[in-house]
Amino acid sequence: MEKFKRSLDNLACYLEKQEFKGYDPYDALNARLPLSRLGKWGAAAVIQLQKRNPINIRPLLGIKKDYNPKAMGLFLHGFSLLYRQEPKNEYKEKMDFFFNWLIENYTRGYSGYCWGYNFPWASPAKYLEPFSPTIVVSGFIARGIIEYYQAVNDPRAIEILKGIADFVLNDLSVTEDESGICFSYSTEAADCCYNASMLGAELLAALYAVTGEKQYLEPAKRAVDFTVTRQHPDGRWNYSIDMKTNAERKQVDFHQGYVLDSLHNFMQHTGLEEQKYTSALEAGAEFYRQEQFFANGRSKWRLPRNWPVDIHHQSQGIITFSRLSSLNPRFPAFARTIADWTIENMQDKTGYFYYRKNRVYTNKISYMRWSNAWMFLALAELLKKKEKR
Repeated sequence: MEKFKRSLDNLACYLEKQEFKGYDPYDALNARLPLSRLGKWGAAAVIQLQKRNPINIRPLLGIKKDYNPKAMGLFLHGFSLLYRQEPKNEYKEKMDFFFNWLIENYTRGYSGYCWGYNFPWASPAKYLEPFSPTIVVSGFIARGIIEYYQAVNDPRAIEILKGIADFVLNDLSVTEDESGICFSYSTEAADCCYNASMLGAELLAALYAVTGEKQYLEPAKRAVDFTVTRQHPDGRWNYSIDMKTNAERKQVDFHQGYVLDSLHNFMQHTGLEEQKYTSALEAGAEFYRQEQFFANGRSKWRLPRNWPVDIHHQSQGIITFSRLSSLNPRFPAFARTIADWTIENMQDKTGYFYYRKNRVYTNKISYMRWSNAWMFLALAELLKKKEKR
């Protein structure tokens, strides 16, 4: 474990020097040029082109390093894990900084606490203004706040979590059928993205666990049932479903790990270990291990493609297989295998992690949220001493 601790320390040193501010793969529309006026297709094309550019021209475009709300939530989560293992003052100071920043910088105008990315985001389907709240950003921040609460028992955390639940239950569209419900990704449209909805379910389950208030249990269970019902026989989940056509977006990548984490956390929070949940978790984890990673710890990209190797895939593998240690005794060792490969192939001498490794070149741009925040959390999770159940 010493190698992983050294890697984490080197990354933390880099993050301190950057003051936890940085660039993002999707921040192209923060440029001085009015690129957001290009319409959904044009703006989406600009984002995709910039995301694939291995040369960082952001300073030339006037894009500045900044705090990213989701990254702040991930750092809160990671430092809270470290503090629970070793209650150092330096960890506590960082936890308090991130927690207070999130309280002060939530997106106003909604039913409760919520957050979005610090840049405009566009796809052919929708356009989101900077800080437009989503269940994904808010859900991962909620996860960090839950860990913070478990570390220091700050009662403010419960009130904020209830506020996030108010946002999920009151401000997001909900799709419903006989299998359950699905929370929408954002406030801008009614859609059904499995991993996003599962984050909402996980939050509600966590609130049920810490407050005992049954009002959170039923919607959590119904949202989980919606997603579990749509697991494929081989164990995978696709990315989303269009309920009008019943057509799924067939994108299988790190979001498989997202769904597994949320399902596992839901079961932990509620104590509901029904066979359908256990079977879904086991099948999904086996698919994730066998089909989405090589034996040496290198991840595949979007099935069936093997390249590029994306740092977010690597970090998510470390996180998921660490968290599912009780499910399969081989998983913790495989999490370490993934971490070994990642440190050897994708960590810079200055401490940060590279964005993507392609067949013939490596994109070495440093991204605060996508790369470094996720790897910080992954290494903190890997170093966590597992509690006996």
